Amino acid sequence: MSKAARERSARERLAADRKKQAARAKQRRLLAIVLGSVVAVAVIVVGAVLIVDHQSKNGKAQVHQGALAPLSRQADGSIVMAQNGVTKPELEIFEDFQCPICKQFEQSSGKTVLELAQQGKVKVVYRPFHLFGQQKDPVKINSLRSAEAALCVPADKWISYHDALFKFQPTEGEKGFSPDDLVKWGKDIGVTDPNFEKCVRDGQKKSTVDSMTKYALQDRGVDGTPTVFLDGKKLDQAQFMNPGALRATIDAAKAAGK
Repeated sequence: MSKAARERSARERLAADRKKQAARAKQRRLLAIVLGSVVAVAVIVVGAVLIVDHQSKNGKAQVHQGALAPLSRQADGSIVMAQNGVTKPELEIFEDFQCPICKQFEQSSGKTVLELAQQGKVKVVYRPFHLFGQQKDPVKINSLRSAEAALCVPADKWISYHDALFKFQPTEGEKGFSPDDLVKWGKDIGVTDPNFEKCVRDGQKKSTVDSMTKYALQDRGVDGTPTVFLDGKKLDQAQFMNPGALRATIDAAKAAGK
C-alpha cells in the first residue's frame, strides 16, 4: 500500500471514529434529556398527589355558587329542595357520604339535580343514612360520623356541606371525617350556630341517623347507595348516573303529571 493510500485510510478511520464518538455523545445527551424529563414528570406527579392528599385532609370547604331552590329540613331529618308549590315529580336520593359511587353520582348528575330543582321541574328529597353500619372501622365510623354531622348543618347550608363531604371523602379503609375537619368545613361555609360544633363532636344526631337508616333499609328496601326513586319508582343507574338520561326521565314524569 502506498503512503498516500495509508494516509487516506488513516484519515477515514479517524473520521469514522469521530463519527462514532459524536453519535455516542448524542445518545448520551438524548438519554440525559429523557431521564431528566422522566424525573421532572415524576416530581410533578408526586407533588400533585401530595397536594391532593393535603387538600383532602386539610382543604377548605367552599360555599356553593349559583342559584338554588329553597331548602328545608323535615322532621325525619331529610332535606327538601324545591320551588314553592312544586310537589311532583319527587326525586328521592338515598346516599351515604362514605360511598364512592355516591360521589360519582354527585360528580356526574349532581349539578343537573340542582338545576332541575331550581327550574321548578322537580322536588328533591335528600335522605342521607348510615349504610355501612355492619362494616369494620374506619368505614363504619366515617359513614356514621359524616351523616350525623350533615344533620347538624342548617338547611340553607346543606348543599355546600354536602358538596364538601363528597369532595373530601376518604378512601375506603382509611380514617377520615375527623370531628375537627367536620367542624372546620361547617365554619368554612358560614355555619355560625354556636351549637353546631357540640352537635358534631357529641354525635347528637345519631338517633335521627339511626331512624333514617331503618327507614331506608327496612321501610324502603334500599340495599345499596346511591338509590334513587322518582315518584316512588326506583330508577336504575343508567337513568340517574347519566345527567342527560336523568333530565329526560324527570322531564317525562313532569309532562305526564300535568
